[in-house]
Amino acid sequence: MTDFAPCADLRAFACSVLLTGLVFSVGASSPVLAQETQGGASIPDFSSNNVAWRGIGNDLMPPPSGPGPVVDDKEYPYVSNAIARDTGAQANFRVADLSNPILQPWVVEALRVQNEEALSGAVVFTRESRCWPTGVPAFLLNPALPIYFLQTPEDVWIILEPDHRVRRVHLNQEHSANPTPSWYGESVGHYEGDTLVVDTIGFGDKTHVDNYRTPHSTQLHVVERFRMIEGGQILEATIHVEDRGAFNMPWTAIRRFRRTEGRPLEEVVCAENNENYFNYDVLPLPQDDTPDF
Repeated sequence: MTDFAPCADLRAFACSVLLTGLVFSVGASSPVLAQETQGGASIPDFSSNNVAWRGIGNDLMPPPSGPGPVVDDKEYPYVSNAIARDTGAQANFRVADLSNPILQPWVVEALRVQNEEALSGAVVFTRESRCWPTGVPAFLLNPALPIYFLQTPEDVWIILEPDHRVRRVHLNQEHSANPTPSWYGESVGHYEGDTLVVDTIGFGDKTHVDNYRTPHSTQLHVVERFRMIEGGQILEATIHVEDRGAFNMPWTAIRRFRRTEGRPLEEVVCAENNENYFNYDVLPLPQDDTPDF
């Protein structure tokens, strides 16, 4: 399963240059910024002037009220390498809180296995650390490298810097009747005032929704609402998740990014290493006997 990638037929460096030119040609005089939303307000500009958005923290944040995402078990609070460096605490891997009422029994069991692995002292790899596609909304969870937006009248491209990962959002059109399953699904969107609304379906079931490796089914449906707050210095994504095959109820999460000026898109290629140099029990590379094209 593959998502649409503008770099598919170009060498990595050439593609990086191409995307960089596309992204940062969207400036104050771009036609897309002259458009208006249904309410008459100007379309929000997430992309001009070499703007990058760096994630704040490492995980999805709970909403102010109501069902929220998986968080860490309070007996085993997550300590990232950055926190360990600043505080002197021991870094660890994530241990999920299994009492979250959103979780169906099979998801609880899957997370229980993940928890046991994390507590055993084994190295617990996220999909991103293996250079695998992260899925949605986990696409938004890279803690170090930024995301970029390319806005045109027909599409919005959300670009994650490492490995040229791209999500294409088709504006003002309906979903396909039967979208082909893909890592990032099929996204359609529109603007509501100062907010970009992205509705995504058409997922496979091989990715996770978060850094706790919470699984999902092919029924996953994600709606993200992107808007700038605090005078445009913070990008906030409100994420609504429904999946009757994995979760007992819809739930909501928050993800925020800090605006970074003068940060052009750079070449960052993720190259998977399948050699077990450090006794990490490297997982085999995924194999498929039939092409998907």
